[in-house]
Amino acid sequence: MRRTVWRAAVAGGAAAVFTGVAAVPAGAVEGGVSFSRVTVNGGKPIVLGVKEEVEVYVTFRMTTTLKHRSGPMVFPYRGTVGSSETLWNSIITSDGEVVDQAKGICDFEEWLTIDPRHYDFGNEDAGTWKTAAKVYLPKGAEDIDDKKLPLQVKRATRLTVNASPEPVGKGRTITVTGRVSRANWNTHTYQGYAGRTVSLQFKAAGTSSYKTVKKVESNSTGALKTTVKAGTSGTWRWTYFGNTTSGANSSNGDRVEVR
Repeated sequence: MRRTVWRAAVAGGAAAVFTGVAAVPAGAVEGGVSFSRVTVNGGKPIVLGVKEEVEVYVTFRMTTTLKHRSGPMVFPYRGTVGSSETLWNSIITSDGEVVDQAKGICDFEEWLTIDPRHYDFGNEDAGTWKTAAKVYLPKGAEDIDDKKLPLQVKRATRLTVNASPEPVGKGRTITVTGRVSRANWNTHTYQGYAGRTVSLQFKAAGTSSYKTVKKVESNSTGALKTTVKAGTSGTWRWTYFGNTTSGANSSNGDRVEVR
């Protein structure tokens, strides 16, 4: 079985403590705690490159009148809830904002980090994860809930572009080249992404938005190449819209003056 991407949690300030019910027996898994209003990364995919640690913003509500000995947490997991296959390097949880003290309702913010340089992080970690919420109770007890919220974890992509000649006569041919590459979490490098359908987009001078002109498939090294007729001055770029394991991205723009 693959080892978890394990890391020590970093608790934030002391969580609010409510004392209306006796402590749950040691080892109990469900003990009168509920989690709701869970949001992770604003509902967007978590996209990681090869070196930069990514901080994911999480919010949630916890309802309990039980004592708890540290701030609660929300985190991605695979397999069964409570399994060792989790995905985080550190977690910082805010102090709870009390919504209703009598009912034990508190809102929390969380900052969860994932480091693609971790020795146990690899390409197999791309794809769909699930979300669990957990809080530690006194005497070794804990409460962990499956929130059934899917999370997409994706490998970052990069694109380059070059449009030439610059300038060009109206009606002449412009050649647009570039490359699409994808983060390899096993080697910590970006490698050419073959067989990808990538959109060539154009933004005419004086306008604010790009429009897709045509679609091109990358070759075995991720290279892109096509030709278009010069009509008006403007900026060219490549855009890849991503898939279930790879993030979307666009190249910088390359402006061509048409005379």
